[in-house]
Amino acid sequence: MQTVPAGSGEQDSSLPSGPWLEFDRAQFAGTFSRAPFAFRHDLCAHPLLQLPRIIELSKDLPVECVEYNAGTLALNQDPTLTPRSGLSIEETLRRIETCKSWMVLKNVQENATYRRLVDECLDQVQPVIDATDPDMTLRKAFIFVSSPGSVTPYHADFEYNFLLQVRGTKSIAVFDGDDRELLSEASRERIICGGQRNLPYRDEFADKARIFPLGPGDGVHVPLSSPHWVRVGDEFSISLSITFQSRRSAAILGAHRVNARLRALGLTPTEVGRSPAMDAVKFTAYRAMRKVLDGSARLRKQ
Repeated sequence: MQTVPAGSGEQDSSLPSGPWLEFDRAQFAGTFSRAPFAFRHDLCAHPLLQLPRIIELSKDLPVECVEYNAGTLALNQDPTLTPRSGLSIEETLRRIETCKSWMVLKNVQENATYRRLVDECLDQVQPVIDATDPDMTLRKAFIFVSSPGSVTPYHADFEYNFLLQVRGTKSIAVFDGDDRELLSEASRERIICGGQRNLPYRDEFADKARIFPLGPGDGVHVPLSSPHWVRVGDEFSISLSITFQSRRSAAILGAHRVNARLRALGLTPTEVGRSPAMDAVKFTAYRAMRKVLDGSARLRKQ
């Protein structure tokens, strides 16, 4: 396996430095964003991803950046009925082995120390995908801490995702993001426009999944819009999710937002991906609309 070198840059001498990811360049370049695939990483012993350091990070993050609830959920969980654990953030983390909870620390890249780690990982990825997906933007990271047996319900995210397992085991089932039976056009528009990401799941979907068992040092790429669910194994789990956008994903999201507006007017727009020329027109319209809205916002502030 060919290891891709990390990007250069000043390193924090108090922390280890990369490269952290191990993958085959040809497979990565040919498969990225088209299908999920497994790879390896070397982050399991990284100080920033150990539970005591994560507890300290949780105290520094804005409260809106920490989401947590009971972990014993159904794949088809109604998000409005998701039960809470009754514990505080710190109590949840300190008792994660037994409290039957699920937690995510969002946008940890806002912390400069964690942002350096995110950049070390994505600086390895960017040169490999630039030919097909240039202009990497909106680099983000999320840390998931989950009790044994916790479930993340069936849902979709509209970003490129690398899920890195650091501690414990879990299984992730990844589905085809282009299958409209699994993820309807209306659901795509709802999620992209800020709606709930959970999706209705049916038992007959099971045969369409690719199951990736993850242990410490395993990683999986989840393409843009690919529905998935996650189940933790018999030990508590720590995972790092690193995400980003690109020029291509921005065009896809913009076209979906235009379709959402057309649908709200009672029209039935052409599905995104069916006509590249129409998608380009929609994205151009979306950018023009954003400029008008941004200009109006600036005028109101004056």
